[in-house]
Amino acid sequence: MFKKVLVSEDLGSISNGIVSILEALHIDNFHQVQYCDDAYLKIKKATQIEQPFDLLITDLSFIADHRQQRYPSGEILIKALKQEHPALKIIAYSVEDRPQKVRTVMLESKADAYVCKGRNGLKQLEEAIFAVDSDQTYLSPQISNTLRQSATIEIDDFDIQMMKLLANGLSQDEISKHFKSRNINPSSLSAIEKRIIKLRSNFSAKNATQLISIAKDLGLI
Repeated sequence: MFKKVLVSEDLGSISNGIVSILEALHIDNFHQVQYCDDAYLKIKKATQIEQPFDLLITDLSFIADHRQQRYPSGEILIKALKQEHPALKIIAYSVEDRPQKVRTVMLESKADAYVCKGRNGLKQLEEAIFAVDSDQTYLSPQISNTLRQSATIEIDDFDIQMMKLLANGLSQDEISKHFKSRNINPSSLSAIEKRIIKLRSNFSAKNATQLISIAKDLGLI
């Protein structure tokens, strides 16, 4: 289990709720900040003195005030920290539940978990901590269901077959030949390439490997 945790949250009541979960898990070495810039500096300094944080739990939206911030949102903070400290585990804890926002935070900013604040938020946060500690990703069930439903709307059976073949290691040319041999249309190489590009765009995947990973996470293949 994590030994040193940083909580970045500007609302005291929510921060206290997170702390209650950490205490219940017997994680005694935790620190709290109310600004993303402070979170960044604490993590940076802790790494420099070889006493790094294991886990960051951060909100995404912070109330703006007189203090100018280099990292005005949790999303920007997560992306910066993951680039500089890839071993650091990060859980986003937010009221934001739009599928595109979740995808951006998980796929572009590289968060390890996304938990929705709400009635079951603290329970799901505890589940996320255990999952991330085991090197797994975690999404609140309501987010996962929404993403799966939206993803299902965007793809059809042809796309599912194509991604399964990609997952099995077939190249685009081999997929084209496979479809032609079974009279499945479209089967041209250019058509296959275009469908993969479209799927990558829909799922914000940088390459085919990431596309397959996302499809597996969503239970599509």
